[in-house]
Amino acid sequence: MEEYLTKFESLIVQYAPKVVMALVMLIIGLIVIKIIINTTQKILRKRNVDVTLQKFLGNLLGWILRILLFISVIAKLGVETASFAAILAAAGLAVGLALQGSLANFAGGVLIMIFKPFKIGDLVEAQGEIGVVKEIEIFTTKFTGLSNREIIIPNGSLSNGNIINYSTEGTRRVDLTFGVSYDADIKETKEVLMQVLTTHPKVLQTPAPAVTVSELADSSVNFAVRPWCKTEDYWTVFFDVTENTKLALDKAGIEIPYPHQVEIKK
Repeated sequence: MEEYLTKFESLIVQYAPKVVMALVMLIIGLIVIKIIINTTQKILRKRNVDVTLQKFLGNLLGWILRILLFISVIAKLGVETASFAAILAAAGLAVGLALQGSLANFAGGVLIMIFKPFKIGDLVEAQGEIGVVKEIEIFTTKFTGLSNREIIIPNGSLSNGNIINYSTEGTRRVDLTFGVSYDADIKETKEVLMQVLTTHPKVLQTPAPAVTVSELADSSVNFAVRPWCKTEDYWTVFFDVTENTKLALDKAGIEIPYPHQVEIKK
């Protein structure tokens, strides 16, 4: 028993300083990494580098520095770095095969940063979701949905799928269709609908709004109403024009057909 205690004490004396130094190195290293990342992002901001690229590079730099710190801490504990590197390479191969999806997501993140189909703040439709780009990370991209929900999409599927960017052009066309009775005067109806568009403060005059007959349906004459607006005003124009059109048609005495139920008295 005394022999074991003696060996245990000798091991503590031998390795305790290394463990303490490794812990100190780890703590100081994490603090230094944080300082480096913050400093790098400040430099990028001063040079007006795209916000999307700033955050992506910050995430990538953080991962690389943490891996290097981990290797340094292991070396400080007395582990042979050459042997550790061989083990790490073998483990990396096994993990890489098991995590092909994650590697694809990383590659997808790199492709997004290179080709820049969107940037932070853009309104994007992808993978069946619509939202504003909140953050582009190494493996995933975060969106804020229209109902203020967070949407996280893997970069691999995002870079390989269809992407619709509503913010690139700065303006959007609002596509609306309104049906009126066959008894209504087409010219008068077009004038009423155009008046609704031209008097709305958020409807752009260039490109000019358009009102055209789109279909002679079974029970109505359908008009295609096409106002243009800034991207951020899309839903305001959509709802306002819909409401104002109903009010304007009612005021002009133009009927909007709808199913009627007639009660037959016996």
